[in-house]
Amino acid sequence: MSKSKKNYPDPLFIAKQYGADACRLYLCNSPVVRAEPLQFKELGVKGVVKDIFLPWYNAYRFLIQNISRYEQECGKNFVYDSKMRYKLEENGNLMDRWIVSASMNLIKLVRHEMDSYKLYNVVRPLLSFLEQLTNWYVRLNRIRMKGEEGFEEQERSLNILFDVLLSTTTLMACITPFLTEHIYQNLRNGISDKDKDLLQESIHFL
Repeated sequence: MSKSKKNYPDPLFIAKQYGADACRLYLCNSPVVRAEPLQFKELGVKGVVKDIFLPWYNAYRFLIQNISRYEQECGKNFVYDSKMRYKLEENGNLMDRWIVSASMNLIKLVRHEMDSYKLYNVVRPLLSFLEQLTNWYVRLNRIRMKGEEGFEEQERSLNILFDVLLSTTTLMACITPFLTEHIYQNLRNGISDKDKDLLQESIHFL
């Protein structure tokens, strides 16, 4: 890229069109973080919105919609049980155990790589997990989350989705600070006062 030749898209236009978070994620997942050449393309930033942000936000929106449905049909507020991941029985729902295990492995990997400041080793596993979450877990558990298998299964599946979305959103906060803050400010409404560690003014304090 050359400033004199201006052979690159206008950064202000890209940020206004697709958002600063999309630009940040595109750059963090590019060769430039390894000090390698990068041909900056508008299409790449657009792909971040289409392939990552939309499925991620749709999973979050699906969670909120079904929490509202649960509250209307049960007549009580949904409260996130942060201990639910530890209560999964060995003979319980296999998909729940799989996505929780994948989430725990992701947290461990991200912490290790960020401690070494290897940002380029963080983004791809995060994106891979988001794909598994949106394309597999949510898709295969829609019936449970809508309450068609009973309130108990609905509450359990919504808790698991809430748990992994909260964890993933927290992990993504340093890369996509604005979208994650927006999601967290709504998710915190479902967090119990007993979980004081999870109740912060901002996701960036987690």
